[in-house]
Amino acid sequence: MMYLADLARVASLGLRTRRMRAALSALGIAIGVAAMVAVLGLSASSQAGLLAEIDKLGTNLLTVTPGQTMGGDHAKLPNDAPGMISRIGPVEQIEHTGKTKANAFRNPYIPTFNTNSLTVNATSLDLPGAVRTSLAQGAYLNAATARQPVAVLGADAARRLGIAKIHQGIRIWVGGQWFYIAGILNPAKLTPEIDSAVLVGYPAAEKYLHFDGHPTTLYVRATTEQVTDVHKVLAATTNPRNPGEVTVSQPSSALVARAAAQSALNGLFLGLGAVALLVGGIGVANTMVISVLERRSEIGLRRSLGATRADIRLQFLSEAILLAALGGLAGVALGALATTIYTHLNNWATVVPPLAWAGGLGAAVAIGAIAGLLPAIRAARMQPTEALRTV
Repeated sequence: MMYLADLARVASLGLRTRRMRAALSALGIAIGVAAMVAVLGLSASSQAGLLAEIDKLGTNLLTVTPGQTMGGDHAKLPNDAPGMISRIGPVEQIEHTGKTKANAFRNPYIPTFNTNSLTVNATSLDLPGAVRTSLAQGAYLNAATARQPVAVLGADAARRLGIAKIHQGIRIWVGGQWFYIAGILNPAKLTPEIDSAVLVGYPAAEKYLHFDGHPTTLYVRATTEQVTDVHKVLAATTNPRNPGEVTVSQPSSALVARAAAQSALNGLFLGLGAVALLVGGIGVANTMVISVLERRSEIGLRRSLGATRADIRLQFLSEAILLAALGGLAGVALGALATTIYTHLNNWATVVPPLAWAGGLGAAVAIGAIAGLLPAIRAARMQPTEALRTV
């Protein structure tokens, strides 16, 4: 029985004497393992980044929107709904918007059907704080500008209108008249509907755009520990007479669901990595079969010098495992490097779960053992006289 150090030296001898063939065989293993590590690493990193973003934005935001009446018509939220909700103890902040029937254009010469999917909404004055966004340029509405034909643009609305910078006197055509632009918001990740909106004050919307004053979306910030309790009573508080006409949702839950959906796609990519790993295993098996044929004289000589069949079998099996392990290590390194580069470009924390690198390396070793088993058994069965006769 050989010592471990002797076994490692003998197993590496075949690889060192046939470096190009060994490298090409290990490449298939490396590609498969790299694919598996990268898929799991990128998935874990993206989910960590998304969940960190959710934590930053807060999970305590609830939105209230009108549903449908019993007759199937669009319901309306009561005008006093924001005031009633503000009386709920755990509610920290409530802001709201109301959708008008007006459209917004860069100028009055643009065809009316080319709306760019923009909405014109009346808004309360502290909306950015509630939806966790901020101003990219300019200023938000205040008590004075909320009464005047002045608007603030969401991030997408500004882009669709072709407005990249705020300057004095800049204006857009809203509801048949000019509105001056006071500012542009940064993207609101929890509430993307704000991004495509043109926001005006409630008094201005009622005066210039014939708005009826009914809010259409309420943004409610509650104490984090009591969000569930607030969620249960919001519909009844918003519309005590017809709570069934009110829809309550939690925007952060949609992002959590998106993280889960991303992980559901991992199976496809892991399957592709497994196919590459299988192809690499076939390459290892092919290398070992050829190695046995080419080294019959070595096998015969070792057997004639006293090596047992178990020694020969262990030598070639160890060589296959070593070849696959080297490919696996290279694959882990490549997969981790790809994950690091991609997460760095996206400003995510790099996460390579133990399942990725340990599983990839373990799979490579297992593939190597399976691929090398038959050639090792074949080498061990060779008779010394038969092997030496082919020299």
